[in-house]
Amino acid sequence: MAYSIQCQCGRVQGRVNHPKNINRVTCYCRDCQAFANFLGRSAEILDPQGGTEIVQMLPKHISFDQGAEYLACMRLTESGLLRWYTTCCNTPIGNTLPSHKMSFVGVVHNCLESSDITLDELCTSESAHVNTAGAKGDPKPKPAGQVKAIIRNLLMILKARIDGSYQQTPFFEVGSGLPITTPKILSSQEYEELMNTV
Repeated sequence: MAYSIQCQCGRVQGRVNHPKNINRVTCYCRDCQAFANFLGRSAEILDPQGGTEIVQMLPKHISFDQGAEYLACMRLTESGLLRWYTTCCNTPIGNTLPSHKMSFVGVVHNCLESSDITLDELCTSESAHVNTAGAKGDPKPKPAGQVKAIIRNLLMILKARIDGSYQQTPFFEVGSGLPITTPKILSSQEYEELMNTV
């Protein structure tokens, strides 16, 4: 089955096509919290303890039918993840590794919530809790499922490298392997100011 994916204002619309071997993760790291603050959408993205719910899959399962020109990405640092969002309404889309050869995307829940399926139906496995040291308040969530999620991700990436499907991605250009849009990299001052909001 294919499930819809879209930004809040509806300008960006696409599909999640026949996803397999996906992980459901809640990440409490400060970087994910900073990204939510960067977008000005922390109240909608983060749970009360600062967690971001993410569905991890291969990029080949994602396609955009309209509004791809509104896709943008940023990096908190020069070596950080590519964090994708829409410029039309600052809806988070997901996180990818800097190289398309490492085929992986963590789709942020916001762009899936208006779809024709719930996250519980899309990913029936129990959500892993990772980077819980960055969670707000006490008691903090207990780490859960992290090793299993890492192993599944590594197997997905390896399989995509072997069968060549890593080249099927809406986030990188065919041939050059460059991101479809130039990432905004925060300056050291911008980074410090943003991290101070976490």
